[in-house]
Formats: sequence, structure tokens, C-alpha cells
Amino acid sequence: MPIEFARSERSTVGIEWEIAIVDRASGQLASVGDRVLADLAGADGTPHPWITSELLTNTVELVSGVHHRVAGAVEDLTGQVGEVRAVLDRLGEYELICSGSHPYSQWYDQHLTDKPRYHKLIERTRWWGRNMMIWGIHVHVGIEERDKALPILDGMLAFVPHLQALSASSPYWAGVETGYASNRALMFQQLPTAGLPYPLSDWDAYERYVGDLVRTGVIEDHTEVRWDIRPSPRWGTVEVRVCDGVSSADEIGAIAALIQCLVEWMSGRLDAGEMLPVLQPWYVRENKWRAARYGMDARVITDVAGTERPVADDLADLVGTLAPIADRLGCREELERVRRTIEDGAGYQRQLAVAAEHDGDLTAVVAHLARELRDGTGR
Repeated sequence: MPIEFARSERSTVGIEWEIAIVDRASGQLASVGDRVLADLAGADGTPHPWITSELLTNTVELVSGVHHRVAGAVEDLTGQVGEVRAVLDRLGEYELICSGSHPYSQWYDQHLTDKPRYHKLIERTRWWGRNMMIWGIHVHVGIEERDKALPILDGMLAFVPHLQALSASSPYWAGVETGYASNRALMFQQLPTAGLPYPLSDWDAYERYVGDLVRTGVIEDHTEVRWDIRPSPRWGTVEVRVCDGVSSADEIGAIAALIQCLVEWMSGRLDAGEMLPVLQPWYVRENKWRAARYGMDARVITDVAGTERPVADDLADLVGTLAPIADRLGCREELERVRRTIEDGAGYQRQLAVAAEHDGDLTAVVAHLARELRDGTGR
């Protein structure tokens, strides 16, 4: 089953940001995304080119253009937040938040977006699909040669726990403190084609994999392969999807810069004739679980010999390693913000602290998320 990989300029970047709409008074999720999108449509009903629907009508997805610099992509997204906020301010009852999960809303109160692909997904996955009250960010990085895509994907798997811990922001689920930094990570992988990718030797193997799934009715096309990191043939990118949704543009910039620099670093090593180191799949899986469970306090496996380090220490060293690449790509300022998250706490840590300060009142957590999205995380 031939799958064409689009031509894409090397290490260009694009970002997708899923944003939730909540009722300003109760903090509950509000199913008014369809009203927002209708308001943003052109006079002739043409949909907004960059702001789109998602699985549930409590969500809008913001999509940046293709940029050489992370700052440009983030600027796109913040402009779109302003457009959505202007509509909600006219409605007068709603606010925007972003995190990996909502602290207390319930799945059975949410409404499905009326698209055939979503109805098919829910018909197949039932309870698990209906529970997908999750939000994430997706970062695309351009790959100039198709045959680099899978080696870079495999190399990136060693950094799944770093990205998972850095973005972790879903410690609550339906009013329960789960004990996980990212409950979203474990929830999302319940979908049939989600989770960690399979080891595939080359592009032909990827095409055979997709062909098998199409032939047996699992998917209709490769876009329904929802791996944590996947090739995106339509755009000619590697797409990193492992991250929880985060509540500020600064955090998105930091995560996107880290991903862009990692991909460029690996691309350069391939150019130099190096083989990228690849962790055993069982180490990758264990690392993902540790980061989902312990977040920034996780100890992760860093090499094939089984060496372990605190993920926060490894992240700090990684920023230093990638700094020359960030200078070249023009994202040094954004990359350095990774250190700020290490120092100030990831999203899940901030949410837990707010809940503790308010005697477990999770409405205070939603208000905190709304403030961060509107005003930033401070400093």
C-alpha cells in the first residue's frame, strides 16, 4: 500500500493546541465549540482555516502555519486564542483552559462533534472512546527525506519520558486525584491504534503495517494511526503527540523548541552516517509509565545498558546539549524555558499545589488553569 511522503523543508515546525471551553461560573466543560466555530466562519459559511473542531464540542483545536522558528508558530496560536476568546467574551459566560484532563467534569455530560469519523470511533471504542476527555499538543517537525522519518521516530522514543514529564498536566480524572502526573497518557493509549509505535525497519514495513490495518478494517487510512510519535506523510513531518495539553504559550514554546532541536540533532547525526541509539521497546514502555506516574520525579532508563537518572536532571543536561542547535534554529530563548518548568513545577505539580491550598476544591484548579492561559505562568 504505497504511502506518499510529502516534501517538507527540514526542521520547519508547526503546532496544534487543543483548548477546552468551560463555564465561567461552575468551571464545568461547556459544549459550545460549534457555536464558536460558526461565529468564526466567513460570511459565506467557509470554516476558519486554522481553528477547527475536535472529538467533543467542548473543544476547539488551534493549528499554526508552517514556520522556521518556534516563536512564529506560537505567535500564530496566541493570535487564534485571542480570536476564540473574543467570541466567548461576547457570549459572556465562558472561559478557556488547557490541561491534559479536566479536574472534575464527567464524560456522560459531553457532546460528540457530528462527524462520521467520530461516530465511527465511538461506535467501535464505546466506553473508552466516550471517556476521551483529554487535551494535548502536537508538534510537527519537517523531514526533508522520507527515509529519515522512521529512524528519527525510533530515536525520539528515548525522549518520550522527558516530554511526558515536562508536559504532564492531568493528575485528576472526573473529580478523583489519580496519583498519576499524566492520567491522559494511560487513557489515550486504550484506543486501538494509539500508544507507542511498533518497531518498523523501513518505510516499506510501515506501508505493510498500514495496509494490514486497512485490509482488516481497523482503519480507513494512515491518519487513523494515532501513535504517540508518528510519521505524518501528508505534511512530510515527524509528529510528536505524546504531550499533555499545557496551559500557557510559554510552555508550548519550550516543548516545541525541545522537539524541534531533538529532531534536528538526530537529522544531523544521520547525515554524518551515525546510527541513532534506540532503546529496547520494553525500556521505552517502562519509561512512559514512569513519567506518567511520577512526572518530574521519575527515574528514567537512558541507554541500552539500563542506566537510570532522574528525568529532571537528564532534561537539564539535554538543554545544554541542544543549545548550539537552538541557536542555529533561533529558539534558544524558548528552549531555556524548559529549565523554568523544572524549577517552578510542571502543570500537574501546580494543579496539585493549588488544590492543596484550597482544601481540595477543584473549582480553584480550573480557575487557576484559566488564569494561566489568560495571563501566563508568571515570571
